[in-house]
Amino acid sequence: MKKAVVLLSGGLDSATTLAIAQEQEYAVYALSVDYGQRHKVELQRAAQFAESRKVHEHKTVAIDLRTFGGSALTANIDVPKNRSSDQMSHGIPVTYVPARNTILLSLCLGYAETVGAYDLFIGANILDYSGYPDCRPAFLEAFANLANLATKAGVEGTAKFQVHAPLIQMTKAEIIRKGIALGIDYAQTLSCYDPDESGRSCGKCDSCLLRAKGFAEAGVTDPTTYKS
Repeated sequence: MKKAVVLLSGGLDSATTLAIAQEQEYAVYALSVDYGQRHKVELQRAAQFAESRKVHEHKTVAIDLRTFGGSALTANIDVPKNRSSDQMSHGIPVTYVPARNTILLSLCLGYAETVGAYDLFIGANILDYSGYPDCRPAFLEAFANLANLATKAGVEGTAKFQVHAPLIQMTKAEIIRKGIALGIDYAQTLSCYDPDESGRSCGKCDSCLLRAKGFAEAGVTDPTTYKS
């Protein structure tokens, strides 16, 4: 059975990506990263989801991007709330974590080399997150090229690494419909950038607003637990 490393944050997009990898008959090795994010409760959701989907293996790696800061997710910077769709669609938001996907995919690549996997899956999406430069197809293509230049398998020509982003052109509603069809219980996932300690979502950050809009447009009941 072919193997794949799937980056699993515990959010809606990464959960759907993992289910798609399983649908494509990959043996899934899920990787979650504790990088010092303020919404660390997402890691609990990731572990629960990986267990429920019976992945081949799930690992959590700890690094600390709070050392650098520079983001509302890793520094003492307020998470923006109640932004309009127009505001979200312009500029790079303060919730962007410098070089995060480059770092996380590099960890996936190291994991993949050790288990003999040559397919990396990431839940990148450019329609809902157009402000994030490391969610663009050009970045993902460049990383795949890097992977094949910087690894033993790539240099020796024994295998070719590929980066898969099955959600890249999908709307949030389309992602949700796909996940429902694959049996995902989205109550297990957490998308909020600023949840409370019990994992209740704020309902006001960009991620919460996009998630709620997606469920509404998909015609699916939103199972998210929000702060009162």
